[in-house]
Amino acid sequence: MPIISGEDFIRRIGAMKPTIWLNGQKVKERLPDHPEFNGILNSQRLLYDIQNKPELKDIMTFQSETTGDIIGTSYLIPRNKEDLVKRRHMIQTWAKETGGLMGRSPDYMNTALTAFASSAHLLEGKEGCFPERLQAFYENARQRDLSFTHTFINPQNNRSTLAYLDENTLNARIVDRTSEGIMVRGAKLLATQGGITDELLVFSTPSTRDISEAYMFSIPTDTKGLSFVCRQSFLTSQSSYNSPLASRLEEMDSIIIFDSVVVPWERVFIYDNPYAVSDLYRDSAFIPLNLHQAVSRQIIKLELLIGVAESLVRSLAIAEYHHVQEKIASMIKGLRTAQALLFYAEEKGEEQDGVYLPHRDTLYMAVNLFQEHYPKYTEMVQHLGASGMISIPSEEDFQSQMGNDLRYYLQANSLNGEERVALFRLAWELTMSSFGTRQTQFERFFFGDPVRVTQTIYQTYSFEEEMELVKKFLRDEEQ
Repeated sequence: MPIISGEDFIRRIGAMKPTIWLNGQKVKERLPDHPEFNGILNSQRLLYDIQNKPELKDIMTFQSETTGDIIGTSYLIPRNKEDLVKRRHMIQTWAKETGGLMGRSPDYMNTALTAFASSAHLLEGKEGCFPERLQAFYENARQRDLSFTHTFINPQNNRSTLAYLDENTLNARIVDRTSEGIMVRGAKLLATQGGITDELLVFSTPSTRDISEAYMFSIPTDTKGLSFVCRQSFLTSQSSYNSPLASRLEEMDSIIIFDSVVVPWERVFIYDNPYAVSDLYRDSAFIPLNLHQAVSRQIIKLELLIGVAESLVRSLAIAEYHHVQEKIASMIKGLRTAQALLFYAEEKGEEQDGVYLPHRDTLYMAVNLFQEHYPKYTEMVQHLGASGMISIPSEEDFQSQMGNDLRYYLQANSLNGEERVALFRLAWELTMSSFGTRQTQFERFFFGDPVRVTQTIYQTYSFEEEMELVKKFLRDEEQ
């Protein structure tokens, strides 16, 4: 089966009946028709349609080496640098459609599954591990062009170093092993787009020590006993004028409850083996390939932020002020740094077990810098917009008898009042609304606690060349 179209995606999601709870009510509508989900699903539909554009065929697709079918590049295992660069072009083509604001666009989890499958050999010969099932599932997923969400995180009930000694865990765990498969009961966080994808990929926290919490599997999102409990929606208006971002890109996040969920054996890739879970996370292609996806997307997000910031500057005619130039220049330096790190990571990549992987440490640095700087950049936009970020009437106001007055009194530079407010509403939603602050929090903790990411950078960096340089000068001194 070749790549699917946007219509195929909507039809498939519409046919599913997952258990989703929102605002205390069980969702009964067909998901593409639900007012809280139709915006994001329509945006996903557009991504699949982009994948089918003939002029983008060389970027968005490749020919399967096993079936000859046309497969989405998000499922491509990079065998050389050219493959990795192709993946970047694919990621950024999709990201430009969403401004980099869709953290769980299909390429993120497709990349994760691809990375795990390309490293399935790490599970060979290990107890409770089924590498052949993982590879077969990957092949099936790419042939059907499945969409995924995932859950890795345990509830935040006990984050101490001795949490594994707590017998009253709330974490999703294996409670039974039968001829049918494993039975899972408990909770997991934090599934973005939970319930509105084909599949849910479940992977244990890599640091787990409890065998009952050590697993990896994938199940359809409408599996019996599986429930998605959504947070309050950040969608405040269906109007693309009032809500230019959330109306299209509110992904929704959910808590996942496993109520005696039976996972068939053919969908179980690891169970009862915490060492295999840790090894696969640490040593597989997952970290470098998903960091590569993330940095590629974040670059587009930063381009959007710079575009919004400079648009505010020009609308207010404030480009002559030094502090304004400093703010924009700071963003530009961040953009060029991220791009340079991404290109360096691709250039310095190495082949590992037949897979060409970007330089992991460099990508950690890029993600960590984005964690640190993105909140500062959004604050800069707030400063540039000043009171204009608050004086933002709605679409309904412009349609009222006060509309002409608002168009006149709120004009700025070459924009009439309605055009100016549209720009400022975009800036407000990107940096100050509940949608925007969720975006900031998402990037602040993307790929882990920023302190731990910093520790990883320090602990994995090789200081040999730098230390050798010191020794050279010490030797010269002795002579």
